[in-house]
Amino acid sequence: MPPSAKFTKEEVIAAALGVVRESGFDALTARALGAALGSSPRPIFTVFQSMEQVQQAVVQAARDRYNGYIAKALAPDRAYRQRFKSVGAQYIRFATEEPKLFQLLFMRTQEAVPAFSQVLGLIEENYSAILASIQEEYGLRPEEAKGLYRHLWIYSHGIASLCATKMCRFTEGEIGAMMTEVCVSLLRSGKGGEKHD
Repeated sequence: MPPSAKFTKEEVIAAALGVVRESGFDALTARALGAALGSSPRPIFTVFQSMEQVQQAVVQAARDRYNGYIAKALAPDRAYRQRFKSVGAQYIRFATEEPKLFQLLFMRTQEAVPAFSQVLGLIEENYSAILASIQEEYGLRPEEAKGLYRHLWIYSHGIASLCATKMCRFTEGEIGAMMTEVCVSLLRSGKGGEKHD
């Protein structure tokens, strides 16, 4: 008869997420997780078969937390022409409030390097909803919306990375003003900067 579980899967994931939030993904070892649970590592493996499974669960828990930030930005009751701007602001807020989780999701070396035109579709689960919000808010064609999104993602990712690594800090007002200035400039320069025949 296998040993009974001392902790639930949810408790192990919560403790593992705590280790990552505090010390980063590389610090998530069986020993560190056991210590966070106030136990030896052994009980972990009554609910998970390996540390790789724990790591996968933590990545998904981090993604779920991030998706909560983006859901606030895309809320249907948000004012017209505010949803896409709010996506960038929430992306940066997540990096500021959860720097280790941001680094885990958006600053790790990729095994296969995607083309720039594909990266957002691969790393952002909310990609289609964000594109739809851009098209609706700014009256852009699909390729124009993709172009605007890519340009603004580079900009917001830069700010978010600076925040996540504590290189510098910005006020919400500064972030809002910078994002608005870049977005307006891109729209004026040709609706996202994409050329069409």
